[in-house]
Amino acid sequence: MEVVSPIQQIVLLQKVIDYIEEHIKDEMDSEKLAKLVGYSPYHFSRIFYKHTGYTVMDYVLKRKLQFALHELVNGKKILPIALDYGFETHSGFTKAFKKCFGSPPSLYKQHCPKSLPQKLDLMSLHQKSTGGIVMQPKIMKRRAFSVAGKLFEFNRENVIYTRDAPAYWKQEGLTDGSVERFLYKSLSPKKHGEYCINLSSAHDEGKFNYLFAVDYDGDISLPEGLTTFQIPDATYAVFRTPLVEVDQFAYSIEGTWRYILEDWFPQSSYEVDEACFDFEYYDEHCHYWDFEKIFMEIHIPIKERG
Repeated sequence: MEVVSPIQQIVLLQKVIDYIEEHIKDEMDSEKLAKLVGYSPYHFSRIFYKHTGYTVMDYVLKRKLQFALHELVNGKKILPIALDYGFETHSGFTKAFKKCFGSPPSLYKQHCPKSLPQKLDLMSLHQKSTGGIVMQPKIMKRRAFSVAGKLFEFNRENVIYTRDAPAYWKQEGLTDGSVERFLYKSLSPKKHGEYCINLSSAHDEGKFNYLFAVDYDGDISLPEGLTTFQIPDATYAVFRTPLVEVDQFAYSIEGTWRYILEDWFPQSSYEVDEACFDFEYYDEHCHYWDFEKIFMEIHIPIKERG
């Protein structure tokens, strides 16, 4: 049997990805998709999961639902949408949607990008080392909130976004978790989750400032050495990094940032709202001691492209 390199596998899988996009309203099964590239269903399923992070039919379902959601956002009724995408009933479509995205379509459509789901480029994602497919973001409005934490300052050129900062776990006091433990002990936030917030602006040439913080409600006096900060009202595009094992986590975050800034924004109807602040958010889903595969979120303030 001829050995196929990972790059050749990606080229073949892109053919399948393209077919799914072009026939998104048709019935599909893994056997039919495997035949497109001359693989057995078993081997095809293995390499598809390896390169995308999804089983074949989970991916097909997610894409169908994303395209269906786009039609829903643009005014089409649920029942005809459900029938078009192969669901026999309104309730069957809603049940599948809730299982996939965690909320009913009527709620989720408020958080849907207005543009069509972007076509996926597996080779680009592979080169960015994302560790899998980065799905469409949620678009969310968030009211102002306060955080408190430790401010880190670096003298670095050409730093614009949080993705350009040194990874937080590589910094003194963060590598061993001592800053994180101190924040939770001192501030007792009501929910678990850490923010890595970019506080730099276009005027801060040659330096980068970011705040490693947790939620802060002001009821507890601020210990010496910590900084409080209020994040203003903003609309965010919220991206999840693909599920990866811990040794790929840093690469996945960096790759997702590259995908967002180099691929997603240029094809979307949005631009970065530079009056607000982007941040990374780490909750219990990045605890590698609890989960075999982990992820985090990237929140970027956006506005409609002018």
